[in-house]
Amino acid sequence: MASSPTVVLVHGAFADASGYAGVIRELQAKGIEVRAPMNPLRSLSFDADAVARYTTTIDGPIVLVGHSYGGAVISQAAPAVKNVTALVYLAGFAPDQGESCASVQEPFPPSLLATTNEASPYDAPGAPGGPDLFIKIPEFHQTFCADLPAEVAAPMAVSQRPLSVAALTEKATAAGWRDLPTWYLVSGQDNAIPPDCERFMAKRMNATVESLDQGSHAAFIAQPDIAAGLILRAINS
Repeated sequence: MASSPTVVLVHGAFADASGYAGVIRELQAKGIEVRAPMNPLRSLSFDADAVARYTTTIDGPIVLVGHSYGGAVISQAAPAVKNVTALVYLAGFAPDQGESCASVQEPFPPSLLATTNEASPYDAPGAPGGPDLFIKIPEFHQTFCADLPAEVAAPMAVSQRPLSVAALTEKATAAGWRDLPTWYLVSGQDNAIPPDCERFMAKRMNATVESLDQGSHAAFIAQPDIAAGLILRAINS
């Protein structure tokens, strides 16, 4: 059995696990075991089950980390994950039971993403129904990762992984943050999730909060040392 937790990094919509490269390097330099599985982005229950199944291959305690939609996934998955000790949200969704990623944002002014997303003209492959959502390529940099250089954002824009509308609107049936200690990285210049919504979710779960006032939705890529530091605080707690 591992004496130190294994960190499981769950990516969100419009991205893949490669975005965690900087965070992985920071954690590995500290001797931390890290895993970064693929998040299917098909439906909340399906994706949470995929993550929970993946964790059965890991011995010892686990810290679940979720960015964006990945936050909703770790919240939903946590009750089914053996030996999970903490949840860390990097500008991540943390819906309560009966809420969806879409509905938890409704009380707040809409983000830029509300007008820069576009639906596929086809049903999302492998999802329960409805289309996939993408960010319009010309709008991707400003919407998703405004604090990254244009030459970094450009390939991210054309290789983005879509989120099914079904995943965005599916209501959570579990809220792991109610039973576990939590940490939250708020991105003050997030154009995908309203920063005030992030602050609301963090306060509701009584999370230990780190704020990046100039951070974009992808602040964990631009400042991996800050994100890794928050994860290390969760581990050391």
